[in-house]
Amino acid sequence: MKKVFIIHGYQGSPNGGWRPWLMRELEKQDIYACALPMPTPELPVLSEWIEEIQRQADRNKEDELYLVGHSLGVPAILHFLSDYYDLNVKGVVLVSGPVEKTENKNIENFLSTLFDYQNIKSKAKHFTVIHGDNDPNVPLHHAEILSKGLEGKLTVVKNGGHLNGSSGYTELSECLDALLEMMI
Repeated sequence: MKKVFIIHGYQGSPNGGWRPWLMRELEKQDIYACALPMPTPELPVLSEWIEEIQRQADRNKEDELYLVGHSLGVPAILHFLSDYYDLNVKGVVLVSGPVEKTENKNIENFLSTLFDYQNIKSKAKHFTVIHGDNDPNVPLHHAEILSKGLEGKLTVVKNGGHLNGSSGYTELSECLDALLEMMI
């Protein structure tokens, strides 16, 4: 069975922004989707977020898994993929995610080491990076680094901001399209 797990970002929640819409749209395609409630989103701890993703992967070993991360969910997924083996992850969609240190001290533990893109890209067949061209939180060059390092498709959304609810996004068709394309 195809299953999609969505990881929200810093100070986020499973039901914010476009995540509920994406889950409904995938359900219409008979694809299970769940936005995970990540621990302590106000003061996130990397090891706790990785453990939650791992717990879901372990519980669904027989399924075809797809991961979607928004903002801080992106480096959480990258660390998870980097650290674990024997994964059944088929595709990954990374939305508005930082890959370099930022000025936000509450998330520096997610960005304190460089990512080994060669290792990470060996853990899934498909990678797509989606980013707003005018993101006030994560500059576009982060998406360019990600797509180049993972040899993934880059989709730039004109005037997309941080592609979250505050930027007016209650739907993100680019994410749905990327997932469905990976599943063919």
